[in-house]
Amino acid sequence: MGADIDIGVTGGNAPVAIDLEELLATRLLVQGNSGSGKSHLLRRILEQSAGRVQQVVIDPEGDYVSLAEKYGHVALDAADCEAELATIAARVRRHRVSVVLNLEGLEVDGQLRCAAAFLNALFEADRECWFPALVVVDEAQLFAPAASADASDEARRLSLAAMTNLMCRGRKRGLAGIIATQRLAKLAKNVAAEASNFLMGRTFLDIDMARAADLLGMERRQAEAFRDLQRGSFIGLGPAISRRPLNVRVGDVETSDRGGAPKLLPLPEAAESEDLQDLLFARVEMPAPPPRAPRQKAPDVLARIEEIARPAFVAPPPPELTDGQREAAIDEIIATMLLDDAASFKPLLELHRDFLVRCRIRRLGSAVPDLNAFRLRLTIARACAAMPEGADEDLWGRAVEVAARLPVDLQGVFLLLARAAATRNPCPADDEIARFFGSHSPGRARRVLAQLEQLDVIIPRGDGKQPRVIAFPDLDAETASGVEAA
Repeated sequence: MGADIDIGVTGGNAPVAIDLEELLATRLLVQGNSGSGKSHLLRRILEQSAGRVQQVVIDPEGDYVSLAEKYGHVALDAADCEAELATIAARVRRHRVSVVLNLEGLEVDGQLRCAAAFLNALFEADRECWFPALVVVDEAQLFAPAASADASDEARRLSLAAMTNLMCRGRKRGLAGIIATQRLAKLAKNVAAEASNFLMGRTFLDIDMARAADLLGMERRQAEAFRDLQRGSFIGLGPAISRRPLNVRVGDVETSDRGGAPKLLPLPEAAESEDLQDLLFARVEMPAPPPRAPRQKAPDVLARIEEIARPAFVAPPPPELTDGQREAAIDEIIATMLLDDAASFKPLLELHRDFLVRCRIRRLGSAVPDLNAFRLRLTIARACAAMPEGADEDLWGRAVEVAARLPVDLQGVFLLLARAAATRNPCPADDEIARFFGSHSPGRARRVLAQLEQLDVIIPRGDGKQPRVIAFPDLDAETASGVEAA
């Protein structure tokens, strides 16, 4: 049994597939304005993977209950079994049953509380029940809002915590989050940032286009492409989809929801105004309402879950990396980035975005350096790039400790000077110092040296002519003079 699922074609009609095993380990974020085909995409993924992996759908509008008839999902009406949701979720994990949690009959507060209770119970299942499962959350901005919403603070806090657990810590438990939102700006950043795969559809607001472009590693001027996407077309990126941004046109689905875009219908033929008045104000005799079909009670749902056969097993996600393996991978990524000569002159934010994308592709998880930590590691890697054999490693280690206490914009130049001392070389010239931190101005290099001197971490010695001698009070060392180097 293959692990790929077909989701559509490219602009050139080449097939596009999602690696299901990779998706289980790396999660997926879908964005698209209303009418962009976001729900159609989720339905395509669910239909193509049905029977191959367990599926749990958090459905705020009741759009996915149609999966039950064709694919055997159990449709749970949260309004009927709210008190038993935790018990049902535990049995869902144990018996690996695909379910759709329909929240349509609840107010916003109730939807958030029920979703939180159900997700938390999935997350807290016993270790022997940590089977792989796709957890699809439509309209994720309702359950993980970036700011205060219409619901109470308590319900919002519970729901946000459950969504954070799903996206940040669910992978070890086999839970692979697939979240869809109309507005990235309304979705909590710590939830969106944990996804490594992205399918971005049509959107028109600048803030959403900018965030989508950042997540895909695109330049800001390329963000306009999201306005030109057709309904059902997305730009995909991620280890489970493509290593480069890829245009995807989603294929057809076999089931349908109860919504859909409204269609134009011809108006009835006009009648005389008096006839219309009689029609509107005539006495209406309301017929007796038809008897309502009894809703499925919680015990019936639990019994049905016990009877349903388990889906075929998909290979579990790869094991967690050790700290040493993760650090080695991060060092390798930074070293690869430094092979590009243009990297010295790229803005730090652009370099950090490129670094985060490379970390997602390598599946390093969320424990990667933030902007400041990345800056220091990049600076150290640059300084070490030309470190010859026989350098004073003890001196260099103490220099790194001193650099970590300096302002971030001075760390690079200090380490460059310390490298010269550790390798018994002269102080670099002003133009070499400027080039090291991405500038063409020797005057800026001299200003940075003056700032380091004011902090008493370096003391220039001699008449000021180049090559100068730099002493390091904290390191008990200095760079070589021109005569010594010769």
